[in-house]
Amino acid sequence: MSIRLGRIMGIPVRIHYTLWLVFAFISWFLASIYMPHQYPGLSVATYWTIGIISAVTLFVSVLIHELSHSYVAKKNDLPIARITLFFLGGVSEMTQEPQDAGLEIRMAAAGPLMSFLIAGIMGGLWYFMNLDKAPIPIVATLAYAALINSALGLFNLLPAFPLDGGRVFRGSLWKRSGNLISATGTATKVSEALALLMMFGGVAFIFFGDFLNGIWIVLVGLFIKSGAETSLRQTLVGEALSGVAVSEIMTRNVLTVPPDITVQDSIANYFLVHPHDGYPVLRNGRILGLITLQCVRSVPADQRSTKTVEQAMVPGYQTMMIETSMTALDAMQLMGSRKIGTLLIAQDGRLIGIVTQGDLMKAIQTRQDRNLEAINQPKPGVWVSSTPAGSVRYCVQCGGQFPIGTIVCPHCNAKQPQ
Repeated sequence: MSIRLGRIMGIPVRIHYTLWLVFAFISWFLASIYMPHQYPGLSVATYWTIGIISAVTLFVSVLIHELSHSYVAKKNDLPIARITLFFLGGVSEMTQEPQDAGLEIRMAAAGPLMSFLIAGIMGGLWYFMNLDKAPIPIVATLAYAALINSALGLFNLLPAFPLDGGRVFRGSLWKRSGNLISATGTATKVSEALALLMMFGGVAFIFFGDFLNGIWIVLVGLFIKSGAETSLRQTLVGEALSGVAVSEIMTRNVLTVPPDITVQDSIANYFLVHPHDGYPVLRNGRILGLITLQCVRSVPADQRSTKTVEQAMVPGYQTMMIETSMTALDAMQLMGSRKIGTLLIAQDGRLIGIVTQGDLMKAIQTRQDRNLEAINQPKPGVWVSSTPAGSVRYCVQCGGQFPIGTIVCPHCNAKQPQ
């Protein structure tokens, strides 16, 4: 739900649809309330001109803020998939996390420092324009630009993960302890506490009549809480799959489907008998394609007894074939970006294995003992099993223990990957 704006520094820049709503609201607020109060006596057209230009300035400032993160990342060979501007600001989407604490701190600090630099420049221009008695629209726009960039820099310095201040906080903990998982767990707890305080404060604002500010504060609190929890899960997954190649977790003895059987036979002999939702289609050892549940469902019921698998499958050139050297984390990201659940691992055009979402989930689960040890210390009120390690697993969110087969964590109510 976003529109591509273009590329800057080789990075795609997109605008989320929510940005247009916020742009209209900010323009209206500045033109109808803020600017008339600060600079009375101007025409309606002048107020709207100041409001629109100031709103554009705000989002250009957010874009420059995000570009500063991306510049540091690219200088350190850390790829940035895209920059997306949305109603709460912007985000630089990294395809992988920084591999050392120092880089995380430098990347995170670059954004607020850039905002403060812009604020200083705009404030200096406002000061000299004010001395020269420049037209009020120019003075008002510069004053707002200086104010909003100062606010942007200060807001992002909050030690709430995944805001910039929270990333600096996590990086500092990581640098001191040398343990990314432990640092992320601590940063997430602090972020959740701050988010809850913000939400309670927002409700108080609403209760005492300041509805707009109250709603905004509640939304920001929810964004921080959700972002911190998501970042923790991503970190746990990234660490669990770090250094793991798909060749280590792939299924080698692959069940394949001949191309000449009917779709009805594939349902009866494969999809109803085995647990997978996709099977490679081979002829004389060569990959023809992939037959999936989605392919089968797209064939009308009255045609399934006559239509062959080869006619219904996804052809080989459209399926995702990867090399054994690809990392498990890259494979997971590829599945997510292409919305597929199975990757074929080929060598010289011949199938040597497959990797599925289930394989990846199993790999994550088997490595949780090591990766979650740092944040899984006994806590008051959190049950720690005395059963053998093979009989328990760990929550992907809070690190609490529970028996294998549990779907929802009894400590934090987070749904677990199966």
